[in-house]
Amino acid sequence: MSKLNNTRFIDIAFSDGTPKKAFLTACVVGTVLTTINHGDVILSGNFPPFLKIILTYCVPFCVTTWGAYLGKKAKIMQQEDIGNLNGKTFP
Repeated sequence: MSKLNNTRFIDIAFSDGTPKKAFLTACVVGTVLTTINHGDVILSGNFPPFLKIILTYCVPFCVTTWGAYLGKKAKIMQQEDIGNLNGKTFP
């Protein structure tokens, strides 16, 4: 499959700096969500369940990655449509 019209999730989601952007977003949003959801527990001197903290950081990472995939896929499909209108075909 040509790289121009490749819409496989792995190929799109983990290219062009998406993992780094998703990681940075997860760090910021995950910290804010942890503070909101578990701040009282942390301030009382306890530590919230580890699984809940991990999930709090995983959700923004996954959402950012999925959004980037959908955006890149839409752009590829749009470019393919424009190419087809201009008489260019993609293998």
